[in-house]
Amino acid sequence: MSTTVLLAEREPATRGLLERQLKGDGFELAEPGCAPDLVLAGDDAALERWRGEAPVIVLGRAEADAVERVLAFRRGCDDYVARPFHYDELVERMRAVLRRSGLASAPLIAGPLSIDRRARVVTLSGRRVDLSQKEYELLVRLASDPERVFTKAELLRDVWGFPAHSRTRTLDAHASRLRRKLRAADETALLVDNEWGVGYRLLGLFPNPASDT
Repeated sequence: MSTTVLLAEREPATRGLLERQLKGDGFELAEPGCAPDLVLAGDDAALERWRGEAPVIVLGRAEADAVERVLAFRRGCDDYVARPFHYDELVERMRAVLRRSGLASAPLIAGPLSIDRRARVVTLSGRRVDLSQKEYELLVRLASDPERVFTKAELLRDVWGFPAHSRTRTLDAHASRLRRKLRAADETALLVDNEWGVGYRLLGLFPNPASDT
């Protein structure tokens, strides 16, 4: 099944280029009224319209500074690509966003944790866990390799699109909320573990109180 992309781009030359190249790479362009798998947003209106309904990549201004990019992420975009962009890099970013957003068909299973990526449904020990968009994306990334410790730089890049040198408490805050929600579903499961000075990983059923801070 092909991936459906909505081009919310008003600049004719850019839109025409993307239409031709995306079709050539096997993407399907969304028709009016269709629900897309991914949105390429050329302005804030498209971001506001589609956030929460489909992953959104903002095609930003060439002169955009770090503040403008951060604001776009806070408004709900999944990635930010400044113009002029390289098409091959854009496609790889699109594929990365689609992976993070759970369009792969096979569920992710890690012990008692199950993630239905098509339905975006998370269950732990048979109980459903309701997560925000970024909590869900963080959990999917951790569950993709449950025994691995992901560095903070990796998670900030892969889930939020932040550069490696970013200094923010966003990841720690989301990880803490995610841990609490998982424990509410199964109080014996720690799952989200903070490896001090490194990053985060998933654990099994047995809590380790020393790491829960």
